[in-house]
Amino acid sequence: MSKKIPVTVALGLVAGLAAGSARAQQPQQIEVLHFWTSGGEAAALKVLKDRVEASGFAWKDMPVAGGGGEQAMTTLRTRLSAGVPPTAVLLMGHDLTDWARQGVLADLNAQAKAEGWDKSVPPAVQKFSKFNGTWVAAPINVHAINWVWANKDVLAKAGVTAEPKSWDEFIAAAEKVQKAGFVALAHGGQPWQEATIFDGVVLATGGVDYYRKAFIELDAKALGSATTEQVFHRMGQLRKLVDKDFSGRDWNIASSMVISGKAGFQIMGDWAKGEFVNANKVPGKDFLCFPLPGTAGMVSYLSNQFAMFKVKGDKAAAQARLAAEIMNPEVQSAFNVLKGSVPARSDVADKAFDACGKRDMKELAAATKNDTLVGSIAHGHAVPASIKNAFYDVITRHFNGQLDDKKAVAALLSAAKQ
Repeated sequence: MSKKIPVTVALGLVAGLAAGSARAQQPQQIEVLHFWTSGGEAAALKVLKDRVEASGFAWKDMPVAGGGGEQAMTTLRTRLSAGVPPTAVLLMGHDLTDWARQGVLADLNAQAKAEGWDKSVPPAVQKFSKFNGTWVAAPINVHAINWVWANKDVLAKAGVTAEPKSWDEFIAAAEKVQKAGFVALAHGGQPWQEATIFDGVVLATGGVDYYRKAFIELDAKALGSATTEQVFHRMGQLRKLVDKDFSGRDWNIASSMVISGKAGFQIMGDWAKGEFVNANKVPGKDFLCFPLPGTAGMVSYLSNQFAMFKVKGDKAAAQARLAAEIMNPEVQSAFNVLKGSVPARSDVADKAFDACGKRDMKELAAATKNDTLVGSIAHGHAVPASIKNAFYDVITRHFNGQLDDKKAVAALLSAAKQ
């Protein structure tokens, strides 16, 4: 004899089945931990997000403020300690290598081989994308660090009629801007920003061979040389060109000073272009972009890469889809047009890029060909984090008047001995 199921139980079973069915129909989630929080960065990242969601996955954003990514790394360590890594994490340079060395990153070799990553990604970028021959990350771009951004109207009002070509011409132009009543150099007083400026000044002062010897190989003779003292002297020249309220300012706020006509120049990586584009400014008409005078033909670079940590099952499938979209030539083009950077794939055409983007791509291609492409000191592509952070401390203390040029050189030598 069958028993009747109480109505409340029956309704509960129906509700449970419906909820289970709804869960089954929910798209697989792709959780991305990153530090892109400015307007230009968010606009570029949306390109990737939209492609991922169009392919049937759900994007879960995990933004952590802070341009250098230090706060994001703290969040990552917490997640890994809990045993719940995100689908992908935005990493750069030696930070990426450090995680690979710990054996926690996924093997992307099969996908890389199927999609031809080895042929399309420049060797300098692959240096960090791969560890012991294994692809562990998908690179989305290459950023040039040694760039200048200028408000064309401000320069005209100050009587600066041409793009400066040498260091002395640049300082003279900035002094004209200052005398005309504008902020000469828009800057945010944060250690990574001062180190970003330092990248370009090192190249402009000593060239590529000195840059490599002193700041990548950490050769004591080169690092302790008169050239390094000259680098700090030039940093001191720039210090006189910033406004009194620079301390603690975020980089994109400094960019907005140039965009709005409050300041003449900013020395910042090519990601700054994203802020200008996001503000509907046009290169050549509203603003100028050019390599820091004295660094033409040379590029200090960083490459933003999405590292994939070891996961299983559906999560691994989500990683594969994300990696495929990151490396898609259409995504690389659309993303980098907005981000201000250059595609990590060398086979992406420059057709969609504006004048700044085309010039950036041309500079990178020439530097790759001529072996004048060097990893950024400021952004962890020259030395590991421990030394980079020690360099930050020296550079910032000098910029804030706590060390003179000679003492700064000695402090760099001491930091390198770590």
